[in-house]
Amino acid sequence: MINLSESKTEIPTCNILGVNIAAINMEWVLNYIEENLNNGVNNMAGKYICVSNVHTTITSLDNPSYCDIQNNALMAIPDGGPLSTVAKLRGYKNVERVTGPDLMNEIFKLSSDKGYRHFFYGSTEDTLTKMKEKIENKYNINIVGTYSPPFRPLTEVEEKEIIKLINQTKPDFIWVGLGAPKQEEWMSSHKEEVLGLMIGVGAGFDYFAEKIKRAPVLMQRLNLEWLYRLIQDPKRLFKRYLYTNTKFLWYLLSKK
Repeated sequence: MINLSESKTEIPTCNILGVNIAAINMEWVLNYIEENLNNGVNNMAGKYICVSNVHTTITSLDNPSYCDIQNNALMAIPDGGPLSTVAKLRGYKNVERVTGPDLMNEIFKLSSDKGYRHFFYGSTEDTLTKMKEKIENKYNINIVGTYSPPFRPLTEVEEKEIIKLINQTKPDFIWVGLGAPKQEEWMSSHKEEVLGLMIGVGAGFDYFAEKIKRAPVLMQRLNLEWLYRLIQDPKRLFKRYLYTNTKFLWYLLSKK
């Protein structure tokens, strides 16, 4: 059995439409991770972090089992600007948006001194290859493995083989890029099985592979990164944003 001893640091949360969003900022998250990876002992092994936004919050509202997955995570960090804004309005003054790509970047920068080991699970072989090359060129980082799963449900035997493959590399971090809700479901189903901390980062792999571009900094600060992504991929994202953003605002206003 993997050691799942708890950190002494309590994670502050703000309940937003049923999801316990971590009311934290980047500095807090990085300190928490360093505290629990100190002296080469991973106190977060077998746990997972959800990178949450309006889409995952509304999905949780519509799907109680997915809401449970979010709330049973080590933490659900506020990737979406509206989540951090709501938490701040509710009195959590230190909360700030913590995006998946930004968290990856900060942890990658720490990895040289800390010796962190990284495994990447998800996306396509092409994306993984390009991402690995660009990350290794930019950071002094130890990538111990990558795996692109097939686009079909995996058998029980295949799942066990994948977990065995991951654990053989002894990763500190297992970055999961399957997109929501699939990545959260996968992390939850393998909780307490893997030797590292799982973090679901959605499109983070595509950003680091430079297949898609992030919004300009000003748009990020104004919580308009969703609009920039919509402009890049309107066919796929228009219906999602129309439904989730509208429903999110309606529920917040109706519950005031």
